[in-house]
This record gives sequence, structure tokens and C-alpha cells, in this order.
Amino acid sequence: MGTRLKQGDVVLFQGDSITDAGRNREVGSDLGRGYAYLTAALFGAKYPEKQVQFLNRGISGNRVINLQERWQADCLDLKPTWVSIYIGINDTWRRYDRQDETSAEKFESGYRDILNRTKESLDAKLVLIEPFVVPHPEDRKTWREDLDPKIQVVRELAREYGALLVPLDGLFAAASMRAEPKYWAPDGVHPSPAGHALIAEAWLKAVEAEGC
Repeated sequence: MGTRLKQGDVVLFQGDSITDAGRNREVGSDLGRGYAYLTAALFGAKYPEKQVQFLNRGISGNRVINLQERWQADCLDLKPTWVSIYIGINDTWRRYDRQDETSAEKFESGYRDILNRTKESLDAKLVLIEPFVVPHPEDRKTWREDLDPKIQVVRELAREYGALLVPLDGLFAAASMRAEPKYWAPDGVHPSPAGHALIAEAWLKAVEAEGC
């Protein structure tokens, strides 16, 4: 088992606070303290000869519309060869804390826009990470009504655009059978260190290649 990533590839992680993970935005090479950092660390240790560069441009609080607004500067201008997108939970969360709803249709339209712009401007491979929520605190259970259609959008777009998919919602649901949900995400959304490791492992599995 090898990897689809090739010598000298540039991987861009894009998304919200889960990707941001406290990175220093004044330092372009800073990867934060979450799954982006863990993914780069694990990959670099396993494949040092490939000299793959990892970048993180996640910004806390972002929704799809925010990615649209900054896609040129924070994606296309960086000319990555791999674009990993992890967005969607804030498109759901803002409905419940600010009554600022993003419909599944608007979510899909915005997501499709950044995918189209990426395809038009870059010869980059895509990795789509689906958003997740675990049932802790209790009110997170009501979010499923809003989040589930958005998860389906990500899955359908991955299929349509030939992207690799990191199926986090199912993975976190399964992990929550091994330890209580708050072990993986204390507020139901933001991963614990173990949760970030779960994402990193899933990302690396997604880019594995047979027979390499």
C-alpha cells in the first residue's frame, strides 16, 4: 500500500476552525495544532523522500460563502496540486445560534462554485471531507435535520467531481461506540486531540493507493 501523492506535491488544507486549529496566520507554513498538522507529520515520517509540502489556510468560523470570497488568494494563487476541503458545520451551526440559515441548495451552489473554479484554474486533485456532529451536548441531536442534507451534498459532489471522500460522519459515529461522543468532540463539533488523530488517519487512508 502506497500513496497517490507524488514527489514535490503541494497539499492545501482549507476549511473552518477544525482545519485552522489555532494556526499562526502570520506564518504561511504554520499548520496549527489539529488534523492538518498530524496528517503532515505522519505523512512526512512515512514518505520523507517525496518532499511533499503541506499548507493550511483554514479560518475559524468560515462557511462556504467565506471560502468563495477568499478562494483566489487562499487557494488558486497558491497553486496546490492537492486541494483538501473541509467545510459545512458552521453552515449548520449559524442556523441554531444566530438564526442565519444556509439552505442545502445554497450550500451546494457555493461548494460547486469553488470546485469549478479549482478545476478551471488548477490541475489539482480534490479531497472532500464531510462535516460531522456527535450527540453531545444533547441539543446537537436536533442539528441532524440541517446537517444531514449537507453531508449528502458533499458525498454527491465528491462523486461528481471525481474527488476522494473522507467520510467523517460515519467514522465519528462508529468511534462513539468505542468511547463516549464527548471524548472525540467535547462540544459535539470541535475534535479532541484523539478526534483530530481520527481525521488525520482517515485522510491518509483516503489518499492511499493500491500496488504502490
